[in-house]
Amino acid sequence: MPNRLITFLQQHRFLTTNEQALITTAFEPRNYKEGDQLFKAGHICRELFFICDGVIRITATNQKGAELTHFFLKEDSFTTILYSFNNETVADESIQAACDADVLAISKSKLQVLYGQITGFKELIDQITQQKLMDKIKIRNAYLGEDSETRYHLFMRQQPDIVRRVPLKDIAGYLGITPQSLSRIRKKH
Repeated sequence: MPNRLITFLQQHRFLTTNEQALITTAFEPRNYKEGDQLFKAGHICRELFFICDGVIRITATNQKGAELTHFFLKEDSFTTILYSFNNETVADESIQAACDADVLAISKSKLQVLYGQITGFKELIDQITQQKLMDKIKIRNAYLGEDSETRYHLFMRQQPDIVRRVPLKDIAGYLGITPQSLSRIRKKH
């Protein structure tokens, strides 16, 4: 699994053998089953995750107690609850495996050490996370003002691999429709 992270980072910047070794030893491999929590709301998020295999979802609970999916993230993505991670504040969101997933995790303290050991590494991680955040916002904004059927078709076009890998109830929550409505939309097509 660490090789996947190194390969991904090398697409953005050359890493020396020593830098690769530092990164590989700092990240801890973890396996999660569908539904497992990587991070639970109500705490300070002190880890950054890199997804090697699987789909992760960022969730929150609304005022009615319903769990909503804010985003899906798949392989070759970093994920955390960024505001909580950066500002050490309690998070309202959770991070959950939407299907079986293999990730690499690093604590904030270990990441800070890496930043000191590898010149430009903080800037690299910041650039990657900022780009991913902008991509998530762009995808999410595409759904604004659209009816449920259009949102589903957009989702199918933008993230077809996720449709095949995660439970339909999670997709329905992400699209802001009931599982029953999603089922009816899917039967039409």
